[in-house]
Amino acid sequence: MKSIVTIILTAAITIMATMQVSSQEMTAKEIIDKADKKNRGLSSKGTMSMTIVRPSWERTIVMKNWSKGDENFMIYITEPAKEKGQVFLKVGKEMWNYVPTISRMIKIPPSMMMQSWMGSDFTNDDLVKQSSIVVDYTHTLLGQEVVNGQNCYIIELIPLPEAPVVWGKITSWVTTEGFNVWKNEFFDEDGFLQNTENAYDLKEMGDRIIPTRIEMIPAEEDGKKTVLEILDSEYNIDIKDSFFSKQNMKKVR
Repeated sequence: MKSIVTIILTAAITIMATMQVSSQEMTAKEIIDKADKKNRGLSSKGTMSMTIVRPSWERTIVMKNWSKGDENFMIYITEPAKEKGQVFLKVGKEMWNYVPTISRMIKIPPSMMMQSWMGSDFTNDDLVKQSSIVVDYTHTLLGQEVVNGQNCYIIELIPLPEAPVVWGKITSWVTTEGFNVWKNEFFDEDGFLQNTENAYDLKEMGDRIIPTRIEMIPAEEDGKKTVLEILDSEYNIDIKDSFFSKQNMKKVR
């Protein structure tokens, strides 16, 4: 007759093996989708700071942000005073910028999604995720690797032929525990590395643990980087679709 200890150990080994097989059977697209949904939630709101670092100067921008699904995104700049009140809105595939100092609403065309956002190393597309890393790319699991203390899946993302994307290829490292995007490398259409994005400082934000410090480093530009820090964040909150409107850009605070 088996002892209680043997039965418990057998059950534990079985559960661990089942979990391992389940993880191994996940496709590259499922891993990316899981990481993307964790990063966004069904909806979210929070506060972030963005520090642009250059060899001879630094400047920091503080902002509030709201999102709902992958279609709606809004950013309201709170600091510095010069940029305070600027609002960026994404609805579907369209994006606008409201500049209160000139009371002007500017539509940002798709051709400008690769442009620098607020002088940083992030693009307009990086901030509002106009392109979908799940829908607009094919996904290939290349293996696993330890990056900055975290074991990660390595996934190659190649854009679909007609996808409205700005990158020729993305290599993404997603943690096997927690499914956090831990590192990205962004390549242009000719295969040259343009930017490297690294994530750090796992902390509890709302109902999940996520990286709260993200550094974007341009290739071959010593002394330049942009650091995005998540100061607070809530997920799966009630936000009406009407919140994400051009009319509300002039009212949001």
